Amino acid sequence: MNLADKIIIADDHPLFREALRQAVERVCPGCEIVEAEDLTSLQAVTDAHPNADLLLLDLHMPGVNGFSGLIYVRSHQATLPTVVVSALEETWVIQRARGHGAAGFIPKSAPVRVIAEAMQTVLEGERWFPPGTEGGALDPLESDIAERIAQLTPQQFRVLMLLSEGLLNKQIAFEMSVSEATVKAHVTAIMKKLKVNNRTQAVLEAARLTVKPPKLDPATLEQA
Repeated sequence: MNLADKIIIADDHPLFREALRQAVERVCPGCEIVEAEDLTSLQAVTDAHPNADLLLLDLHMPGVNGFSGLIYVRSHQATLPTVVVSALEETWVIQRARGHGAAGFIPKSAPVRVIAEAMQTVLEGERWFPPGTEGGALDPLESDIAERIAQLTPQQFRVLMLLSEGLLNKQIAFEMSVSEATVKAHVTAIMKKLKVNNRTQAVLEAARLTVKPPKLDPATLEQA
């Protein structure tokens, strides 16, 4: 009997998604696998599959950077166990992921058999983090901004991420296929929820959750 019926893989690297698929197939043969490669598709698949058993989430995808994606999922799909899969393997990164509610953390350097072991542990209701990464606590400022960002609606969250990329209202409106007036309304709501006075301050607050993307060649992924 499979531990899961449906698992979501969210990563913008096709090679890593394939490695994760291999791990899923080891743990759950025949399990349905749904993929996402950016923020838009992540929002779409988590909304469309609220009954998924597990989400494997990269920290860096187009449209989202650092822990904001994890915070978004935890606030809108609280019952979906989410395991961060990242090339950033520093202990402080892993501890921050734990603090933001991740059910586990899998380094991308891990072989498929270890990825499968971690997945099985989480699907059995436990948590899985690399040995030696226990302890640590979120900085109070980071915890506070995470709580405020968790209050954003999906559309407001996407607007904030686009603001963080430096886009103007007109560009955001085009990207989201909405009017500029709608974008302005979202920005106003974002500033109110984040308790800031302007869009620059909103971007600076969101930046507290970012993590510098790793320099990584996907071809180095161990498939053993």
